[in-house]
Amino acid sequence: QVQLVESGGGLVQTGGSLRLSCVVSGLVMSNYHMGWFRQAPGKGRELVADVNWNGTYTYYKHAVKGRFTISRDNAENLVTLQMNSLKPEDTAVYYCAATSGYGQVKAMSGYNYWGQGTQVTVSS
Repeated sequence: QVQLVESGGGLVQTGGSLRLSCVVSGLVMSNYHMGWFRQAPGKGRELVADVNWNGTYTYYKHAVKGRFTISRDNAENLVTLQMNSLKPEDTAVYYCAATSGYGQVKAMSGYNYWGQGTQVTVSS
């Protein structure tokens, strides 16, 4: 009954911006740490960013620091990933995920619930 639905992916040129949204239903948002993962063609799924239950802690993969911003609005059951200065290496399917664990959990296996993903393509 838990659902995470991503939206906002698309095709953008290098240097452009996209804002991904994840709408969550079936769980209490404040009980979950949220993350965004991505999987590029031929690559494994990797953590891009995560945020704690109230937004006071964030983590970013080094490659996206200064370019991406993760945020959440628990009242709206919403998690977002603002992506600026996009590069071709950012091309991937992006997944929203939730875990009842903590920020130390960085592996895909530590997350309890997953969305189905949204495609981001950055043209060169």
